[in-house]
Amino acid sequence: MKKLFALTSGIALCAGMASANDDLMGLIDDPNQWAIQTGDYKNQRYSKLDQITKDNVGDLQVAWTMSTGVLRGHEGSPLVIGDTMYLHTPFPNIVYALDLNAEGKIKWKYEPKQDPDVIPVMCCDTVNRGVAYADGKIFLHQADTTVVALNADTGAVEWSVVNGDPSKGETNTATVIPIKDKVIVGISGGEFGVRGSVTAYNIADGSLAWRAYSMGPDSDILVDPETTMHLGQPVGADSGTNTWEGDQWMIGGGTTWGWYSYDPDLNLVYYGTGNPSTWNPAQRPGDNRWSMTIMARDADTGMAKWFYQMTPHDEWDFDGINEMILTEQTIDGTERKLLTHFDRNGLGYTLDRETGELLVAEKFDPAVNWTTGVVMDKESPEYGRPQVVAQYSTEQNGEDVNSTGICPAALGSKDQQPAAYSPQTELFYVPTNHVCMDYEPFRVSYTAGQPYVGATLAMYPAPDSHGGMGNFIAWDGKEGKIAWSIPEQFSVWSGALATAGDVVFYGTLEGYLKAVDAQTGDLLYKFKTPSGIIGNVMTYTHDDKQYVGILSGVGGWAGIGLAAGLTNPNDGLGAVGGYAALSDYTALGGQLTVFSLPN
Repeated sequence: MKKLFALTSGIALCAGMASANDDLMGLIDDPNQWAIQTGDYKNQRYSKLDQITKDNVGDLQVAWTMSTGVLRGHEGSPLVIGDTMYLHTPFPNIVYALDLNAEGKIKWKYEPKQDPDVIPVMCCDTVNRGVAYADGKIFLHQADTTVVALNADTGAVEWSVVNGDPSKGETNTATVIPIKDKVIVGISGGEFGVRGSVTAYNIADGSLAWRAYSMGPDSDILVDPETTMHLGQPVGADSGTNTWEGDQWMIGGGTTWGWYSYDPDLNLVYYGTGNPSTWNPAQRPGDNRWSMTIMARDADTGMAKWFYQMTPHDEWDFDGINEMILTEQTIDGTERKLLTHFDRNGLGYTLDRETGELLVAEKFDPAVNWTTGVVMDKESPEYGRPQVVAQYSTEQNGEDVNSTGICPAALGSKDQQPAAYSPQTELFYVPTNHVCMDYEPFRVSYTAGQPYVGATLAMYPAPDSHGGMGNFIAWDGKEGKIAWSIPEQFSVWSGALATAGDVVFYGTLEGYLKAVDAQTGDLLYKFKTPSGIIGNVMTYTHDDKQYVGILSGVGGWAGIGLAAGLTNPNDGLGAVGGYAALSDYTALGGQLTVFSLPN
């Protein structure tokens, strides 16, 4: 009887897993919903909806609005599942369920009680990138690292689990990704010496399925020394410790606070790891693997199939956490499964997502000067490595030396604000930063729960350019070239949306929602919302009518001065001085604005 019970339970579990996964996949494939923060598992942020086109988008008007009741930076976007919209806020991470059949009436509200002591431990504002849905549950990863599963109908807590320890600097700003019977979460805290990890919890009850660290022994980072590959070669034994001095890997950074994508056919989940700790490169000699790395892992077990380290021995805080966008495109006459990534370091990468083969690595902002480029010759011992320009090397210039004119700044040519991809144009639409910096590293000691940065920064617009701090660009990922570029006064810190109507949407730090022609970049529409936009544009239909939604609420790293009331130019890791003029254009506020065409 025990064997029969185990067998039937296993069958039921597999059926439940398939049902939950099929349900979410069906919702993701339905363009009338917005069922996942990234638009789909590929992170394309592309909608097949086409009621709103480049010919009529100029007629858009505000359909309705809602105040979130919270200030500071509003990242991420709402979800729409059926006739319900799920809306989130920054700390304290309130979740609203809104009834779209009743003019947005609040069906339920979840407001977690979190210790406010977590706020000063959050590096770059109290942002959160949104909730996720699967199996009748809404998943929230709170700032204090509590992962909560809420009943989607009632808001009742079905389970919760603590993923980290804020007293050690572990916090969360990211969304989660449900895959099959698991929900996969990351961790923040690289500026506090946190060792990054990705963790999978079982959707049914929140029990731990697997955890993979960014660096450490093979058993911690879930690699097979012989079959896990890096640029076509096995990583070998002890790859997560042998490029670190002593036990520095234990406080090595490589946190995982960005976006995740998934290929169901390969059963691989893709994400990037952040900067090594500390920001003073002299204190951590070696390549510091596997910080700054694109990782491909089996979704069921967490075992790594391949890695690619983009910035070995990072000297500039160029976190590698930005989204991985999955596409199928033809290169040299062959259709390939591709992964495209716009890194903080200013390079746009295209890889074969099945094998990890590096195909393209080119600058997506012409101001980038810290490297002459990546060696693409597979026979070279430097294959896959960026070649560092000595003048801009904070390692070579040394401790307590102010290295000036480094482009990009630490917040990168693009931070976490996600790009979009249109299969119609085969172009990526990328919100970018056009910012440079001065960087002075200094010696720092580690104390759990205290900042472990070790550098002073100043940021400013890229010189000899258009005078602004951002561009919104269209990028050809196969050629590694900019197709067109729109200059912006401030960094474009909003996630983009591409649609089948040949329209691309994005927001600006001044607060404008903008719509441009997907082919040419011509401006088709703009509307100024009440506060600066660092949220991500989404779209859905209700009663057969297409809507476009965006969260406004200035903040994030670029807006940290406004969000936290900081005035010292070096505060906010250098961003306060760089974005001081932002206060002339916008103010704090948290609001959802929904647009539609006139009836």
